[in-house]
Amino acid sequence: MKRILLSVLIVLMACTAFGQKYAYINSEYILSNMPEYKEAQAELDRVAVQWQREIEAKFASIDSMYRKYQVEAITMPDQIKKNREEAIIAQEKAAKDLQKKRFGQNGDLFKKREELVKPIQDRVISTVNDYAKEKGFAFVFDTAGEMSIIYADPKWDINAVILQKLGISVNSELDD
Repeated sequence: MKRILLSVLIVLMACTAFGQKYAYINSEYILSNMPEYKEAQAELDRVAVQWQREIEAKFASIDSMYRKYQVEAITMPDQIKKNREEAIIAQEKAAKDLQKKRFGQNGDLFKKREELVKPIQDRVISTVNDYAKEKGFAFVFDTAGEMSIIYADPKWDINAVILQKLGISVNSELDD
């Protein structure tokens, strides 16, 4: 974090020293005002809930199998007990594998997010890049996320311009 802050300070000092122009955006603000982003997020939420229900149903089925096994285990021959235990363990492994496949790193949800959200983010980045080149900005900072800017003069805030160039009209007041 200190490295990032130091880097930002060096860049700002360099901008001041060489008279370069800079601006900032809040990508979260811009995205939250884009209807297609809201639709993509709603779709991701819908898919995530559906997949979570699917996984919960599998775990509920395993729990039911285990409870039934516990009741019947007393009267079962050892080989049948062992087979049922292995079946329960296999079902549990399959459910955990499905959970990892759906929600793990680089899982289905990650891929779905890439499919739905990345094109929108790319469009915003492209619009920011085009506008920055057009206006001669040396740097455009994003105030969303980990980067900290203690003070930013509103005259360098280009959120509204970027939204306008994306064809989105919003109130002149920030929703932050």
